[in-house]
Amino acid sequence: MVLANFEIGIIGAGDMGMLYARRFKQAGYVVNICDTPDRFTELEAKHGHLGLNILRDGYAVSRRSDFIIYSVPAVNIGRIVEEYGRATKVGAIVAGQTSVKTPEILAFEKHLPDDVHIVTCHSMHGPNIDTKGQPLAIIRHRSDDRHYAMAVEALGALESRVIYLTYEEHDRITADTQAATHLSFISLGTAWSLQGYYPWLNPQFISGINNVKVAMALRIYASKWHVYAGLAIMNPLAKKQLQCYVESMTTLYKLMVAGKGQEFRDLVHEAADFVFGRERSRKKILLDDDILDQLSLSQVPKEQGRANSHLSLLSAAVCWYRMGMSPYDNLICQTPPFRMWLGIVEYLFCHEGMLEEAIETALGDRYTQAEDLVFYTAVTGWGQCIELGSFEGYRERFEKTAEFLSHKLGEGKDLSTMIIKKLTDRDEAS
Repeated sequence: MVLANFEIGIIGAGDMGMLYARRFKQAGYVVNICDTPDRFTELEAKHGHLGLNILRDGYAVSRRSDFIIYSVPAVNIGRIVEEYGRATKVGAIVAGQTSVKTPEILAFEKHLPDDVHIVTCHSMHGPNIDTKGQPLAIIRHRSDDRHYAMAVEALGALESRVIYLTYEEHDRITADTQAATHLSFISLGTAWSLQGYYPWLNPQFISGINNVKVAMALRIYASKWHVYAGLAIMNPLAKKQLQCYVESMTTLYKLMVAGKGQEFRDLVHEAADFVFGRERSRKKILLDDDILDQLSLSQVPKEQGRANSHLSLLSAAVCWYRMGMSPYDNLICQTPPFRMWLGIVEYLFCHEGMLEEAIETALGDRYTQAEDLVFYTAVTGWGQCIELGSFEGYRERFEKTAEFLSHKLGEGKDLSTMIIKKLTDRDEAS
């Protein structure tokens, strides 16, 4: 049902803002949208045919809209709400679409008039994935029952799977599911860039779960840097897990090169028993190998493949073990990268022969240990950048790696979308 005489405003016409605008317009709502004033003419030329009310700035959107959604980078949310919040229509509902809710809520509380209702949200996926069936967090922060119901009804146009949270719960879950996941994938890309080789030409990154590593790393680097920087730097709960992931990898790598094989094995198996249990054959998040092998960018024949230590995956399990958390508890708010990440970690640990091969490779293969040194360096470098809270450093590292991988980013994004769709189709059929 479309709410009568109810206009939806979107401040920020980036990829997610336009995804929302299209969905609300298709549902039958009047949609008012703007970006920065200097982009007004560009937006009219590019999107004028969509039937949206393209306005010059956030003042114009805020004054006439009944439900206003700030779809802007988390790093800019405070400044933009301070600028336009004062123009919010009396009695309107305001939401944000940032991936970190603590600074968003603080900005709303500080800069919005008292007669405004705050019911915020977060579509937990990127702009290249249809909102239908994907997780959508709805957060009631300051609202009466009537306006809260109106916000939920309007957001129903997205046809998403709704999860109701507080903003504190949201930030805890996103820290648990996304912080180390993104760190792992972006560090893989940086390691490839530092060594000057492409993973689709490396025999260690062909077939099976390696295809997922490559596809998801490329998917992230095809996106905007600020999406990941905001979560890592601004979420107050993310740094704890990031630090634990770095420390877990450091422990494993030191045991590898020190020749402490039994300690290495014991730690990996303790983590395996804690996260996946002693009976592991029943877990099945990811696709079968024969399907994953069809979804590959690799230019190396499978028979020429070389064993991989999967240090990034071993470190994830050890991190969860040390934090005393079960990643399965957070599947309610899963994002595509997290589901892929948990899926390939699960796949490794639930295939005894593959896990043993990874352990043996980590402990006995000098070539792999040299490769893992570069990955370890990339992880610690990203960890230090995040710990320092350097948005500029994050942007420079991200864009440098993205440039190195640029000629395959589109193909990698398409491949990861195919993998996600295969998973979605399988779930709907089961």
